[in-house]
Amino acid sequence: MACARVPLDEQQVTERGAQGRERTLPALHPDRKEERCFVPYRPPPEEGSPAEVEEFLERARFIAEDLEWLLALPHDRFWCQVVFDESLQRCLDSYLHHAPRGLDLSALPASPAVADVQRAVHRAVFLTFLRMATHKESKENFFTPAVFGEIIYDNFLFDIPKILDLCVLFGKGNNQLLHKMIENIFTQQPAYYSDLNETIPTVLQVFDSVLEKCSLQCEGATEPMKLNHHSYFCSHRCPELVDVVLYLCDSTTTIHAFLDIFPAACSSFQSLGFLSRLTSFYETAVPDLEKAVRKRNFDDKSLQEDLWTRLSHCCRKMVETAHLLLHHTCLQPILDGGENMQTFADELLQHFTSFLPEKRFLADYDEQFPVADDVSLLQQALPVVDETRTSYLLQGVESAWDSMGRRKPQSHAQNKPSPSSSSANQGATGGARPPEVQESKGEQGLRGAEAQLDVPQRGNNGAVCPVSGAELESLLTCIRDLLPDLGEGFLLACLQEYGYNSELVINNILEDRLAPSLEKLDRSMPRPVKEELPSVLNNRSNVFDDDEFDVFRRDQVDMSRIWKGRRKGESTQEILNDKKHIAEQRARYQAYETVVDEVVVEPGDPAAAAYDLDDYDDEYDDTYDMNQVGANDLDGDSLLNRRPFTVPQVLRKGTKAEEEEGEEDEEEENNVNRDQFVQDPALLRERAEARRAAAQQRRGFRPEQSSNVVGRPKGQGQTSETASDRRKKESNKSRVANHNRRSMADRKRNKGMIPS
Repeated sequence: MACARVPLDEQQVTERGAQGRERTLPALHPDRKEERCFVPYRPPPEEGSPAEVEEFLERARFIAEDLEWLLALPHDRFWCQVVFDESLQRCLDSYLHHAPRGLDLSALPASPAVADVQRAVHRAVFLTFLRMATHKESKENFFTPAVFGEIIYDNFLFDIPKILDLCVLFGKGNNQLLHKMIENIFTQQPAYYSDLNETIPTVLQVFDSVLEKCSLQCEGATEPMKLNHHSYFCSHRCPELVDVVLYLCDSTTTIHAFLDIFPAACSSFQSLGFLSRLTSFYETAVPDLEKAVRKRNFDDKSLQEDLWTRLSHCCRKMVETAHLLLHHTCLQPILDGGENMQTFADELLQHFTSFLPEKRFLADYDEQFPVADDVSLLQQALPVVDETRTSYLLQGVESAWDSMGRRKPQSHAQNKPSPSSSSANQGATGGARPPEVQESKGEQGLRGAEAQLDVPQRGNNGAVCPVSGAELESLLTCIRDLLPDLGEGFLLACLQEYGYNSELVINNILEDRLAPSLEKLDRSMPRPVKEELPSVLNNRSNVFDDDEFDVFRRDQVDMSRIWKGRRKGESTQEILNDKKHIAEQRARYQAYETVVDEVVVEPGDPAAAAYDLDDYDDEYDDTYDMNQVGANDLDGDSLLNRRPFTVPQVLRKGTKAEEEEGEEDEEEENNVNRDQFVQDPALLRERAEARRAAAQQRRGFRPEQSSNVVGRPKGQGQTSETASDRRKKESNKSRVANHNRRSMADRKRNKGMIPS
């Protein structure tokens, strides 16, 4: 054997040949390969006979035993077998091709033996690929990095399709290991980046193939779509519907798993316009596929339910893929605080603006990843953000919700999900659910968790939780997807114990290495009920408590008496058309129509109580009682001095008001005659003004009205008279004051120039 601390690609070994002679060979040589036949993998039968199940068990046991033997080989022997044994590569490729994916596991037979054997093969295949992607196992067993990259690339041990299948098969629960494994492959062999760029157009052909099957066209098609086009799948004679849904679901799930595990590939997808093609495909194909699944008659309703579940899963993965591309190419550089933050922010807003025509996609994206949260993040991270642009974007999002006929959840304004928890988010992606399909277990996760307020949460012991409410819900959802039997209260205690690290919690639960304090807890313990804090309104004291507008204590308030701004009064035409007062006054005027001069009341009549005849007393005329004239008193002057003669009312010609006014004037003249002192000037001016007004009225002269240019206070509106007075003042103000001083100066100058 070669000396230690030498790379395997440089090691030389001495072995005996077939004839017994010793020979020196490189450590990696075809002659050092063991002769062993690895059988290809076949998936378990869905509803097979006992003979088919037994055949699968036997084949799977062979594969598991052979891979366990391979993993037990020394470093050099392992790599000789991997590089030069073609049957091993066929076995591994067959498993990546035929192994059941996440949504296919529910269709497996419910046999414990099948599940155990499938789990053993799954584990052995993953460990084999993990060892194949490791260029340094220990200080003694390692490769030269450059040679390792050439070996795995030239021998096709890894390629882009294999890496995609590895992500979708082993990504759940092994995210970190797969990330290190794929990162090491791309680091040691950069040629895989160019292979990825060549593979992305092939991935885009998936969308074109589906649209071609749907008889649809995506954005950028050369021929216009017919106005009366109908989806090919709306026909009842369409056997390809199931294949297309399965094909699309597998493709979108695989792409999402790869980008989630290896974010460095997002820049390659983004540079080739994958995001724009994805959104346009979503807007074009998803509604027709949903319509086909809902309206097509299925003999087996379980098949319809399975197709709807897969289609909903596919929609969610496409939305999450778009979020991954935006997060890792635009948002993450802004969060890292690097250079060109403004450029990344403009690029993010540009992508959001390009989503505005795609109403369905934008509504589903905003439901799972609110656009308002990303806009708020930009406003916090950057000093200057175009408010007009962001307002236009948010209004476009609201318009997308309205155009889809869906109501946006009110909690979205306060929901702030963690950008790093995209893989654990299980929000809904919209779309009407067929009434024939019942709620299934696979669809329950599609509806998403309710949005929580982004406020500090408290643990079971009252300690403040370092993560927000949305992040805590995301962690719980991530764990419950793998361990649905555990209660939320128990999981909250585990998260608090292990610093809110979901991967550490899952690992310790599966390996039964929980802390002693957690072992004592009931694993089905529900989430503790939050204690409601006493309301401040109960201690409030206000003069407006319990009035008709107290919204804190009344569920219903008369909104007709509440308005914003200046209340608009009724128009003149509305007042004239309102005839309510006529009906109200009709009965009153009818009571006054009949006038009775004399009412005859007979004795004993009950109506006599209304007339008390004993209380009637005519008023006595005591005009001349104070002036008793005797028989001998014949001096008329003395009689008139005692009391002036009063003209009877029958003989009077003027009205009562004129007589009273004349009496007041006579009294004033008498007072003037009696009081010879100087009269009040204000009173004299008032009398002169009254006499002048009376004279002008007799002559028919109408005095000029005073202008009112001040008007009402600001905000209450102005009358037409005020507006007219203001216009008159504006047009005539040059006649007086100093407004015409220039013309008068010219006139004065001209007069001075005239010779005397």
